[in-house]
Amino acid sequence: MARWEPGAEDRLCRAALDLYLERGFDDVTVAEITERAGLTRRTFFRYFTDKREVLFGGAAQLPGVVTRAVREVDEGPAPFEVVLAALRSVGAVIVEHATRTRERRRVIAASPELQERERTKQAAITDAVAEGLRGRGVAGPTATLLAGVGVAILCAAIERWVDGDGVPFDTCFDEAVGEVTAGCAAAS
Repeated sequence: MARWEPGAEDRLCRAALDLYLERGFDDVTVAEITERAGLTRRTFFRYFTDKREVLFGGAAQLPGVVTRAVREVDEGPAPFEVVLAALRSVGAVIVEHATRTRERRRVIAASPELQERERTKQAAITDAVAEGLRGRGVAGPTATLLAGVGVAILCAAIERWVDGDGVPFDTCFDEAVGEVTAGCAAAS
């Protein structure tokens, strides 16, 4: 039977995203996702805790990855350079594994519940960057400020990459950093 074929998680993701786009996140049930994928509810819950996790899979591991990335940047650079180096490397991994990002973004934009979940994910990443900086000896308020700016740059770079039709992520990241740098120079 089809439910035992490899790729069950991918089939569930495709089915869920297709249904979310057709009818909206709130109007889709787990039963409908599994039916579309040709799988069982039990199989769904092997991979996801709820239907939101289809869109946010891996988000729980991201803060740990980010904190490690900050801590692993070579000694010497200024704290904000550490943030940028860490978030550039994490962003490159995120976009490397991203699939159907434009569609995912449309689903999230149409749902206040999912928008809140996205903000919670971004806050967790910001906290992780700040934690990594504090582990490098950066004072708490400074670590929080630098983390917030860095995550805003990361989010802008990912959004540019999604909309960029093949523009490399590093280029998008550099453009976002350039805008912040130019904006800060103009303000002083």
